[in-house]
Amino acid sequence: MDRIDVLNSLPAEKLEADLLAVCAAPAWGRAVVARRPYPSRAAAMAAADAAARDLSWDEVLLGLSAHPRIGERAQGDSKEAAWSRREQSAAASSADDETRAALTAANHAYEDRFGHVFLIFASGRTQEEILAAALARIGNDEETERAVVAGELRKIALLRLERLLDALD
Repeated sequence: MDRIDVLNSLPAEKLEADLLAVCAAPAWGRAVVARRPYPSRAAAMAAADAAARDLSWDEVLLGLSAHPRIGERAQGDSKEAAWSRREQSAAASSADDETRAALTAANHAYEDRFGHVFLIFASGRTQEEILAAALARIGNDEETERAVVAGELRKIALLRLERLLDALD
């Protein structure tokens, strides 16, 4: 059976639970489930992208709640924790002690400024690149940063949905 057929045939409750590991905003998962059946993988990805763009700020905050601080190892053996560790693994191995300390300080400054964790699509980025982005984004106004965070959450959700689709059989 084709993976998109598997996605289309999963019981809604099971798929919604799987999608919470992709993005912890329940509204996103419900929207992806509600738009089934999908004629193709591309259609499912487009629907997921649209659903992420439609999230309210409160829903984005729910999505953020499942993300550890950048540079901190996600705990547990859930699918979401494993994905988070994988996404941050290359960046974590690229940093020296000074960069890690600077990133910790930037995380705290960012949280003090905005009241939530610093979220960035970390796949393929070094700690130095992540640090530079954190320092730059601390200077954003609230509205600008909310748009950036929503975009980063969307990119992470789409990457994780690709992984979920790849695992279906």
